[in-house]
Amino acid sequence: MGGEGSRRMEREPVAVVTGGASGIGSAVVADLAAHGYRVAVLARDAPADGDSDRVRWTVGDVRDPDANARVVDIALSRFGGLDLFVGKAGVHDGGIGVRGVGGAELAEVTRYVLDVDVVGYLLGAQAAVRALADSGGSMVFTLSDASYLVRGNGAGIAYAAAKHAALGVVRHLAADLAPSVRVNAVAPGGIVTGLRTVDGRHVFAGADEITATVRAFNPLGVVLRAEQVAPLYRFLASPAAAGMTGEVLRPDGGLTVR
Repeated sequence: MGGEGSRRMEREPVAVVTGGASGIGSAVVADLAAHGYRVAVLARDAPADGDSDRVRWTVGDVRDPDANARVVDIALSRFGGLDLFVGKAGVHDGGIGVRGVGGAELAEVTRYVLDVDVVGYLLGAQAAVRALADSGGSMVFTLSDASYLVRGNGAGIAYAAAKHAALGVVRHLAADLAPSVRVNAVAPGGIVTGLRTVDGRHVFAGADEITATVRAFNPLGVVLRAEQVAPLYRFLASPAAAGMTGEVLRPDGGLTVR
């Protein structure tokens, strides 16, 4: 076998993950590393145990083009290539709406959420696209039930707008980058993670009460763990999903039939 396929066979697969320090992002990093990937991670904070032979950390902000470029450069220089970009970094709006809040606060929260949850994805994709095109790789982004639903899930108007926009990003990139790069997404729902609001509050504080609410909200009555969702990212990057682009997997307890 010649060409790109043979070059990829000479090394282990390599991924870049943004927002990999907690929650689903952390589970994705662990899952990829456990299944043969070498992973370069961009996050606001690095874990205390730091780098390993399979995982390298870059501290930075996904809103910064240079930070996105640095983590891709680490993947290329340390691990020899790039096969998968996972966009996971995100922030919640705390349920904000257009009533009961000042215009300045609404504008500030909305701009922050859109910058992290949408612009951060665009900058990550831009930084990774050339290397992924060279390897015939994939992008997998993290959406949400808020990419489809606007009531009952705790999302405010800024978060719903951002996650709807991110769905458009996935579809546009899928069309624009085919056939060189496949672009898909995972849209979890009702998973208790470390997601924070713009002002740093935990979205899922009071986990017992939230767990009961989530169970009641979805038809299957389930609350998934991050570790159950993480393998879906690896699946979308695998040969088993070779015919998929522009698709969204929705591990949300069946909200599509609610």
